[in-house]
Amino acid sequence: MPGHRSKSEKHGGGGEKPLRRDPYEVLGISRNSTDQEIKTAYRKMALKYHPDKNANDPKAADMFKEATFSYNILSDPDKRRQYDSAGFEAVESDNQELELDLSSLGAVNTMFAALFSKLGVPIKTTVSATVLEEALNGLVTIRPLPLGHNIAKRVEKQCAHFYSVTITEEEAQAGFVCRVQSPDKSKFKLLYFDQEDNSGLSLALQEDSAKTGKVTSAGMYFLGFPVYRLDQTMNSVSSYCKRIVFNLILSIYFHLKIWLWNYFYLQIAAAKDPDTSFFRKLDAFQPCELTELKAGTHVFAVYGDNFFKSANYTIEALCAAPFSEEKENLRNIEAQILSKRAEISKFEAEYREVLAQFSDMTNRYAHEMQAIDELLKNRNEIQASYTSAPLKRTTSRSRSKNSAKEAKEDGQAKEKRSTRERPKKKKWYNLHLRVDKRKAC
Repeated sequence: MPGHRSKSEKHGGGGEKPLRRDPYEVLGISRNSTDQEIKTAYRKMALKYHPDKNANDPKAADMFKEATFSYNILSDPDKRRQYDSAGFEAVESDNQELELDLSSLGAVNTMFAALFSKLGVPIKTTVSATVLEEALNGLVTIRPLPLGHNIAKRVEKQCAHFYSVTITEEEAQAGFVCRVQSPDKSKFKLLYFDQEDNSGLSLALQEDSAKTGKVTSAGMYFLGFPVYRLDQTMNSVSSYCKRIVFNLILSIYFHLKIWLWNYFYLQIAAAKDPDTSFFRKLDAFQPCELTELKAGTHVFAVYGDNFFKSANYTIEALCAAPFSEEKENLRNIEAQILSKRAEISKFEAEYREVLAQFSDMTNRYAHEMQAIDELLKNRNEIQASYTSAPLKRTTSRSRSKNSAKEAKEDGQAKEKRSTRERPKKKKWYNLHLRVDKRKAC
């Protein structure tokens, strides 16, 4: 399948960007593929060409970057629509967003990544390639998780605990919820796996933990209707200096450098327009890929996502049948949020128009004020010209010079006057000696 080419790519030439392949061709999917099929294809390629498994293979590294770039386009509905209509020219190709595998960062880079995460920079991470490979090969230990019960455990960093949940047909129709909380505000990921034919597991869904009050939590809701999630990292704010320092320190790590450059570029643009963060806040409100589960056994996992320490967590699986009121309330509140997002989108256009008018009015106000002051000044000068004695017009600079000169002359005159009036003092060597000329010496 031929890929879309931009004008610069068609002309070629030295210094031009290399020819990009069609994202659908890269991931090996058709143009009418669903979001879930796109994510599954990307996960398989990312696992195959991950730098952690191909440390000395530059070709595999290029394939990994190409697959990630293609996934970033096709996983975003707006970018996918733009690409389908106009190719790469309609897509911001330089603003790719990569996820980091902390297990392959190294101690130094992990330390600085943790430092800047504390400062408020959202560092997006991915599940370790080792964990995904072990799951795909069926080498993980799976613990049973009964419905209505919770299990408290501690998972090491960049490791995962796997759980199996079995639900009946009635429970599947009523809805199913899996939630994880961490009382010490640890970072973790809640994962859901599809079961392959070879008894292996492939990652299908991923939810990052978020701070909710005094804990961090993540949940997956399969209630028979679209449940939305809010990406917390899309609206975080950071300063320009973080970009410079962080990119300088971690420039040796290529993927991290690209992601941070993209992140800070967007943050600087948002800082220039502080209203953007408000109007874009609900853009991160996106529907989950799956809305319901079928009867049978399903596999979830809790992945420790802290930089250095292990993560304490409590996981529980619930049937939504006793929560019919909460289910209806969730549906209603999310419908209100979607309605509010559409309302805010219309309000933004009105706000921008009024803001532009206000800016024009303030500029005109300053201009009119200056014009009035100038007219009144000219009027005063004309009125002052009505006199029989011609007045010598002097500027403020000449007046200051004349006053300084007059003050200097007055000082010199006073000094001369004081010297004339002061009596002369006799010097000690001016002795008056009387000599009698009649006496011989």
